[in-house]
Amino acid sequence: MEAHKKPTNNHEEDHVHTEGDGHDHDHSHDNTDKTVFQMFLPAIISLVLLLLGVALDNYIPTGWFKGWVRILWYGVAYIPVGIPVLKEAFESITKGDVFSEFFLMGIATVGAFAIGQYPEGVAVMLFYAVGEVFQTMAVSRARGNIKSLLDQRPDEVTVMENNQPKTIKAKEAKIGDTIQLKPGEKLALDGELISDSASFNTAALTGESKPDTKNKNEAVLAGMINMNGIALVKITTAYEDSKLSKILEMVQNATSQKAPTELFIRKFAKIYTPIVVILAILICLLPYFFVSDYQFRDWLYRALVFLVISCPCALVISIPLGYFGGIGAASRNGILFKGSNFLDSIAEIKNVVMDKTGTMTEGVFKVQEVSITSEFNKDEILQMVNTLESKSTHPVATAIHEYVGDINHSIPLEQMEEIAGHGLKANVNGKELLVGNFKLMDKFNISYDLNPAHIVYTIIAIAYDKKFAGYITIADSIKADAKETVDKLHKMNVKATMLSGDKSTVVKFVAEQLGIDNAFGDLLPEDKVNKVKEIKAKNQTVAFVGDGVNDAPVVALSDVGIAMGGLGSDATIETADIVIQDDKPSKIPMAINIGKQTKKIVWQNIILAFVVKGIVLILGAGGLATMWEAVFADVGVALLAILNAVRIQRMNF
Repeated sequence: MEAHKKPTNNHEEDHVHTEGDGHDHDHSHDNTDKTVFQMFLPAIISLVLLLLGVALDNYIPTGWFKGWVRILWYGVAYIPVGIPVLKEAFESITKGDVFSEFFLMGIATVGAFAIGQYPEGVAVMLFYAVGEVFQTMAVSRARGNIKSLLDQRPDEVTVMENNQPKTIKAKEAKIGDTIQLKPGEKLALDGELISDSASFNTAALTGESKPDTKNKNEAVLAGMINMNGIALVKITTAYEDSKLSKILEMVQNATSQKAPTELFIRKFAKIYTPIVVILAILICLLPYFFVSDYQFRDWLYRALVFLVISCPCALVISIPLGYFGGIGAASRNGILFKGSNFLDSIAEIKNVVMDKTGTMTEGVFKVQEVSITSEFNKDEILQMVNTLESKSTHPVATAIHEYVGDINHSIPLEQMEEIAGHGLKANVNGKELLVGNFKLMDKFNISYDLNPAHIVYTIIAIAYDKKFAGYITIADSIKADAKETVDKLHKMNVKATMLSGDKSTVVKFVAEQLGIDNAFGDLLPEDKVNKVKEIKAKNQTVAFVGDGVNDAPVVALSDVGIAMGGLGSDATIETADIVIQDDKPSKIPMAINIGKQTKKIVWQNIILAFVVKGIVLILGAGGLATMWEAVFADVGVALLAILNAVRIQRMNF
């Protein structure tokens, strides 16, 4: 089932980066529990001391601010922002990563002190520290948004012990315990409803505001809110194994599935930084052999400026943050991406292949027409059919039950059997009753005088006492936003294809109403695979949208597997690359748009960083750029890139 994960291709490198990862360090450091003021305090102290020092140097005449006093002053100003970075540089070196951005900033600022450029040494480290805090805040905010969006569970639950309610921590609740859920309370764990029925608000999980009524023994999920009356729920899944936990974990770990652009930048930074250090050394020493008035101090300054400019911080932070922003924006809209690589993949999709039932249609069948021959009593036949269908769990049985009404349990059913792919058979009052498709009629040699191919809807044929008694047509209603979905896909130049195991006439009828490019019915799972192979043979990218379980072979073959209503099935969450929580097909073009916008922002950041750094590097090597320009090229570009990356979380899709 993991075959469809092939866009990653770098599993060995797909790990959540930590501080020891060199350039890809986690900018949260130890700041996650600190207030904004505490995070900025070291920078504030350094800034106050730096400004006082610059004032004493240039604007306030004094005789004491020189020599060791001046050095000590700027040294104290450097400590709050410099020591954490030098510590990081040392830790990176001990872990085998010598050429980290901390190392670059460390040697550049210590070098500035060594040649007497104290204010500039402090200023460079100060701006770098401020940039780090902003990066930390941006990453923490992105993570926090996703966590608060998804982790909708309360910390405590009320369990019943000896018929007495007792409040305990949700994590301590065990499988088999009974939870008492009062009106307005949120369910903390997945379970099974013990009460006869209860209405739940599922908006936290699916975005749908209308209440969902559950009956006894039906599954209820963590995050649902009880609407009215006390409900009792038997826990069926441990806290950490609930579907909500799995989705939360999936999105929190989404950054471990790196996009190709991200992986390239990581590899690039590993090669780029040592080259920059070597070039800086050459800038400092090589002119000795070619310049007549060579001054070591001047060329060392140029080399240090070059080092500050070349720090790859803007790239290695803004790019992962851009992808994380895309994942966050998608989550806010009820679309869960399993990794940033799928944001890249979906942006390139040219074909969306979709299932019909439950994807473009509601999956709720309703009776459209009842045609019973005059030889039989219509009410009697429908009562018998309703009683027989009550033994089936098929959606068709539900549709018939809703149409006919209460089941007449006095009707004697004998020798009942289900014939796979055909329908149901039983004896009623000593006579044979058949309810199913026309293949069932043919199997039992029942003659009929109509052509089923001319009827658009799904047909349930009925025979009683070896005679054709008539038929019931059943149809599934099209989802409200299905037409809008296909229109949006066409505007993006994406082709839409419908593959279904349902009757061809039904599939073609739905496809015509929606404007779908190609539609195929009467397909087995292997037929769907062949159709997708045909599209891929033309070197075209394919996203498959279905339930992720029945269509597993197609999901595995497609470039991107999208599951509708992933909260309904553990297997869906495991199989699909993208999970649409609320069953709305309009989220398909939205997911493609989010992928395109994320990619656009990431490439804007890459071009911005390379162009600005390239210009200032040339100026720095030529002695035309000072430490101040270097600070802009590093921290300034990093902050601009971060602001651009965060922008995606405020976009409307």
